[in-house]
Amino acid sequence: MSIAKVNTSATHRLTFSEQLSIRSDCLLLLTPLWQVQAFECAELPWETQFPALAKAVWQIDDSEIDTIDADQTALVKCLLPSLQLDLASNNLSIDGLFELLTSKVKAQVEVSVNQMQNKIAEQGLTESELSHFSAHIKGRKWQQITAFAHFIPADDLPILEWCAGKGHLGRYLAKKKTTKVTSLEWQQSLCEQGQAFADKWHLPQTFTCTDVFEIANSPLINKQHAVALHACGDLHVRLIDLAVQASTRAISFSPCCYHLIQASHYQALSDVAKDSGLTFSRHDLQLPLQQSVIANPKQQLLRHQEISWRLGFDSLQRDITGSGRYLPIPSVKRSQLSASFDEFCRWAANQKGVALNGSIDFDDYLIKGEHRQALTRRIDLVAHLFRLIIEQWLLLDRVCFLEQHGYQVEMFEFCANSITPRNCLIQAKKQP
Repeated sequence: MSIAKVNTSATHRLTFSEQLSIRSDCLLLLTPLWQVQAFECAELPWETQFPALAKAVWQIDDSEIDTIDADQTALVKCLLPSLQLDLASNNLSIDGLFELLTSKVKAQVEVSVNQMQNKIAEQGLTESELSHFSAHIKGRKWQQITAFAHFIPADDLPILEWCAGKGHLGRYLAKKKTTKVTSLEWQQSLCEQGQAFADKWHLPQTFTCTDVFEIANSPLINKQHAVALHACGDLHVRLIDLAVQASTRAISFSPCCYHLIQASHYQALSDVAKDSGLTFSRHDLQLPLQQSVIANPKQQLLRHQEISWRLGFDSLQRDITGSGRYLPIPSVKRSQLSASFDEFCRWAANQKGVALNGSIDFDDYLIKGEHRQALTRRIDLVAHLFRLIIEQWLLLDRVCFLEQHGYQVEMFEFCANSITPRNCLIQAKKQP
């Protein structure tokens, strides 16, 4: 099987549906590498099919894994040669695989954060107003809001802010564009706080407290611009579904948290995605989110310790109960990691109703946990080869769905990855 090469030359620009189909073929062929739950595994589950890759991943030193994992290009460069050897040994090839695993949405306009902030005063906010509008908003969140708003055109359409929270984005747009904004939010307290701010500043912003999944009469209309900054999972899917039904003129949204869905598996939107044969569990949908842009060495060490302890306890409970399944335990406080491993196990056993009878060699189970963690880190590292391509697939599904319904669609990065890794903006327009 050979999958067509991604042609990035100026002479052939792939359609969104073609890009989606190519990624579907790649993900289908390599499903065993990414559709896996590491905590359930006693060995590399794909080692027989991909022996060269298995050898390569075990040759990586534990101390190097986090550094490699933090850089998608470095990760792909590290493991791709071995993966291609395994494919070739089975007379398989995927042309342009490096680009498929590393390609991101191309930024439409390169604007630095400083340039963006310098333009704010010209776009409707004085320095004094800026201090009030950005108050109590974390720096990166405020940068996301201003960057997102920068790409909202002055189309004179009233704005519907979806899943608004306190309406930070909506109030900024109401002030900046002096246009009417309706902000939808299901938490009454947030609506009240947002409305109080809008009233104080005499903004044309009105809050509606509603559960968007229980709406009887859709708030989406034709002459409207719907916006959503990081509406999670089914929330932004609900938005574009209702917008399509209403033929809403303009939609601007940034998807987030793809795994927060009501169904057990992802429900494809576009015909191309539905025909792909791919299925994604909620666990699979978390892959795009498994990359931190800020590495804190101390936090990483504690996280590794917690995982090895969880796996050590899991090995213990399996021996006691005879279970062959991973047993999840509640969230762990950082202070618990300062205690001993045997204290941790006794706490976990109490939480899950596991009886710790007789003499237990906790040191042995600690070692087992560390060994299992070494395995799970490598299983996850290989799965992380596919976090970008899976996110691209999910984004393209949304784009193709909108195109299917007559929208002209653009997709690009609206801010730097360091501000938020969920930095894709999808903009759809429909002619009146």
